[in-house]
Parts: sequence; structure tokens; C-alpha cells
Amino acid sequence: MHGPAPDQDDTQRAPARPDALYKVLGAHKAERDGTPGFRFAVWAPNARRVSVVGDFNAWDGRKNPMQGSDSGVWETFVPGLQMGDHYKFELEGPDGRLLPLKADPLAFQSQLRPETASVLHAEPDFTWDDHAWMSERGHGDPRKKPISIYEVHLGSWARGENNRWLTYRELAEKLIPYVQEMGFSHIELLPINEHPFDGSWGYQPTGLFAPTSRFGTPDDFKYFMESAHKAGIGILLDWVPGHFPVDGHGLGLFDGTHLYEHADPRQGFHQDWGTYIYNFGRAEVTNFLVDNARFWLENYHLDGLRVDAVASMLYLDYSRKSGEWVANRYGGNENIEAIDFLRKMNETAYSVAPGALTVAEESTSWPGVSHPTYTGGLGFGFKWNMGWMHDTLRYMQQDPIHRRYHHSDLTFGLLYAFSENFILPISHDEVVHGKGSLLGRMPGDEWQRFANLRAYLGFMWGHPGKKLLFMGSEFGQVGEWNFNASLDWHVLQYPVHSGVQKLVRDLNAAYRDVPALHERDCEANGFEWIVSDDSDNSVIAWIRKGEKEGDIAIVVSNFTPIPREGYRLGVPLPGFYREVVNTDAAIYSGSNIGNAGGLEAEEPGNHARPYALNLTLPPLSTLIFERRG
Repeated sequence: MHGPAPDQDDTQRAPARPDALYKVLGAHKAERDGTPGFRFAVWAPNARRVSVVGDFNAWDGRKNPMQGSDSGVWETFVPGLQMGDHYKFELEGPDGRLLPLKADPLAFQSQLRPETASVLHAEPDFTWDDHAWMSERGHGDPRKKPISIYEVHLGSWARGENNRWLTYRELAEKLIPYVQEMGFSHIELLPINEHPFDGSWGYQPTGLFAPTSRFGTPDDFKYFMESAHKAGIGILLDWVPGHFPVDGHGLGLFDGTHLYEHADPRQGFHQDWGTYIYNFGRAEVTNFLVDNARFWLENYHLDGLRVDAVASMLYLDYSRKSGEWVANRYGGNENIEAIDFLRKMNETAYSVAPGALTVAEESTSWPGVSHPTYTGGLGFGFKWNMGWMHDTLRYMQQDPIHRRYHHSDLTFGLLYAFSENFILPISHDEVVHGKGSLLGRMPGDEWQRFANLRAYLGFMWGHPGKKLLFMGSEFGQVGEWNFNASLDWHVLQYPVHSGVQKLVRDLNAAYRDVPALHERDCEANGFEWIVSDDSDNSVIAWIRKGEKEGDIAIVVSNFTPIPREGYRLGVPLPGFYREVVNTDAAIYSGSNIGNAGGLEAEEPGNHARPYALNLTLPPLSTLIFERRG
């Protein structure tokens, strides 16, 4: 295993190209001989003929033919067009047959489904007022910052009257203040690239350069971004460069050939998802994707990209049986071209957007995902810790009487916790497809279920690694997530639910305010076990260390419903240990057993340490203490 990556600000040095692809291809405002209009350009090297069609020419491909070139790019200028006009490209394939009308791959705006045309919207004319945020964002090492992410599906966080979607501007006025009040540092948006099918949650995009029109215009989305930055909140976009849908107006068979996707279905078709796989070996395709990442970071001031399904890109045999995949040139299962693409994407992202983050959803033990490219890594800033999530949720679903037999599910993750820059993810994937809500996965009667949930959240916030929590989990959503309806905000009238919400708010405050809880999230020397083997009592405890000498926090969890008095926990230093968080406190609807706000360390010590805290451990709880010298 490798040590933690150096500060990404110092390691990603790829120079930005002066002319991004999205400034050349697509539709752009222009003038020809003093006449205003739009210039169109599209890459279709194997087409016999290409025209631009739209409302302005009655969708007649004879009226505005495009001129081809040796580069495979077709261009034309159409005078008199207006912002908001609808258009597509009409292509004749190499066999002479007309293809389905194609949306512009680089359109800045698209029609609302079920319509599929592109919409003329030149690079939005928006005056940004987030300069302070953008300047400050690039300072410091993000691995040492308290990053706490609220994952959101914009279409179902809340709904308006008659179950309508809220607009980007309404979300700016409602979602942003809520996230600020709750103390999250970032919002991660499920994909908002234009997509035809609501039930894909955005993971089958057809308009990679267009924020979905479900919630408004590109300028409306910029307003949302600016509002977040003014509130001190970063925005990450869930980005899908691994596959794309087979819809006729999309990228598939774009010029009558397998242009964006591999021709061989063993390489070019996802059996699980019924989607095409990008041909990462084609430079024009990887340039298209890299420039899309750059577009969101530059044009919309995004603070980072979470890259979806990285494992499916890295392995040629991902979810395939023998004979269903093609080996690389060395006979292995690594997708060499995809690896090169990911490295290029990360280098570009960090060069054009100082302080932005890239995050990999990568579910295997591929080495160096969040290591710099110059050391052979993929160059991501962070990686989701899927193993930690699976192990600890499996543990929490056990009846407390059986947890002693599954204690290693809590401890195993520390064997590799510092091999990558990890984010601990409780994401949308954990509350769908019959899994139930996070609360619904907790065992016991109502009191125990809520106590288990609170204890687990406290354990998560005290554990090394940045945090990510899907919307609704912060107040104990009862039902499984439904993308087509609002979260169950009405349950906050009940103290057990509002108690969970208050706890998450206070956990974020503790994570932010106690340096020992975040400064060395990604460093092995910031963690030390105190109790890892008390499986009989299902108790676990550790030390978190800040960068200053003596700057420590103590985290201890009791995962049984039995209170434990006189539990002598060894600590390394004298002083007063303030009880920063007690998940069993009355304010959270707990039983209010605790330690009167804190204790003085005393001699004799315990657990091979010179001092001890004589603790009362509440039932099904996590306690976090900060040492005050």
C-alpha cells in the first residue's frame, strides 16, 4: 500500500489548452458580414451529408447544409437565429441512409423531456459575484479540511405545489440555507446533465454540456451556484463519463458508425445497464469527455466532480463472464485507454480549477486511485470508501445480541483506511432497490432503531475520512427514497426525527470546530486505537490527533442497548476531556445518560496508557470528547 498522496495543488501540473472544445464545436453566437446569427460545428467524419435543422427552417435538411472538412468537422453559419430556437443535426450515413435527427453533443441547453431538441443558448452571459469564494477555494490542502457532503437529487429533495419540481432559483432560496444551517461544507448533486428518463436519476445523460431544463435555464443554474458560494458551500457534480444511453437522438451511431462507442459489443456495450461504452482509445472521444469536465469547472464554477462507476471503466471484464470481454494488448483485464483518460481528466481538472476536487466512486482495491499521476496513480483527490460502508452497515443490521460475532466489521476498515484519501459514503445507492431507508435498516423497536442510527452517525463522523450523507438520512427518513416525490419533511414534527437532524447539525459543527477530527483524516499518524477488541461488550474506542502536539479527540461507541458505568478508558494525556457529542443526549431524543459534560483524566491509567477516563457509556451510543489541556 502507498502512503497518502501529496497535496494535489502541487502535483497536478497539466497546462490548460487555450481553446476548449466546447468553444469550437456546437452552436455559438457569431456575425458574418455584419449579420448576426449562429455558427454551427459538429464532428461527424463518416457522414456523407450533414445539415442543421430546426424551427427556423421547418426542419428541412435541404435548407441549411453544412460544409465538411478533412478533420471530420462540419460547419455552417445561419443568420437571424435567436436564443431559444430549437435545432438538431440531420445526417446521412456512409451508406446513404438518413439517421434519426441528432441532438447537438455540445448543446448548452436542451428541451424538456419528452422533447429532445437542442436549444440555442450561447455561453451564458452571466456576471459572477463569487470571486472571494473562488479565490479562497484554492488555499490549503483539502485532505486537512472538514469536508462534509450532503448528497442531493434536486428533483426530490422537496417539491412544490401539485408535486412540481422546484426551480434552480427556488432551490437556491431553500436548499442552500438549509445546508448552511446543517453545517455541511458541500452539496453533491446527482447528475443534472440533460437526460430523457427521470427514472435514471440523471445517470443516463444525453446532453453532457446542458444542465437539465427540468429546473430552469443555464443562467438559473449559475444563480444556484453563485448562491451556494456566497453561503460558503461548495458544489460537486456527479459526472458520468463511463457510458451513455442508446436513445436515437443521442451519441450512439452518431454518423452512422460507432463513432463515440466501441463497435465490438464486448467492449462497447454495458450488459447491466443497456448502455453504450465510450471508446476511450479514440482521441476525439476522450477530448470530448475531458473538455466536458473542464466545461463544468470553468463555465459553471463547480467545485468538483464525483466520477461515477470508475470500476466499470478500469476493468475490461467488469460484470462479464469468460468469453464476453476482450483483453488488452498485454493479455490483461485493465482498460489501458480508460486509465489514460482518467489521468488526463484529473490533470486537466486540477490545472484549470484550483481548489476543486475530483472524487472516484471506485469499489475495488485498484491501487493509487487518489494518488498523483506522476507516481502512477489515477490522480483523483479522493475515493469513496465502499468497503467501509458495506462492512459497517452489515454490522449495524445485526441484532445487538449478535454483534459480538461481527466485531471485525467495525475494525477491518482501519487496515486500509489510509491507503487512499477516503470519503465515507452513505449515498443514494444505500436507500433504493429494496434496501429501505438508513433508519429502516436499523434493528429493534422504535427507540432502538433511532438510537442505533444516532450511534452509527456519531461513529461515522468520529471515524477517519471525509463524510457524505444522502438527503433524508439526516432526519431519519422512514421510507425508501422515491425519486418522484419530496422527502418526508413532515416527520420533523416528531422529536425522534428532529433529534436526528439536530445531531447531524451538531456532528458537522464538532467535525468543523475540533481540529483533531479532520486535520489528519487521511494520515495514519492521526489515528490510534484504544479499544479494538472488546467484542463481548461491542465497545470500540480510538484517539484522533490534530497537527498540534496534545491536540486530541476521543471517540467511543457502545453498540449494545446496555448502559455501562465505570468503563475505564485509557488516554495518553492528562487534562479535562469535554464531551462534545453524546448521541444519547435528551436533545436528540436519547435517554440522556452521559458524563455531565466531560471528565478529568485520572490515574491510574488503563489500556497501556498513563491516564484514564472513568466513563459512563450510554446504551447504543457514540461519545466524542475533546481534550482541553
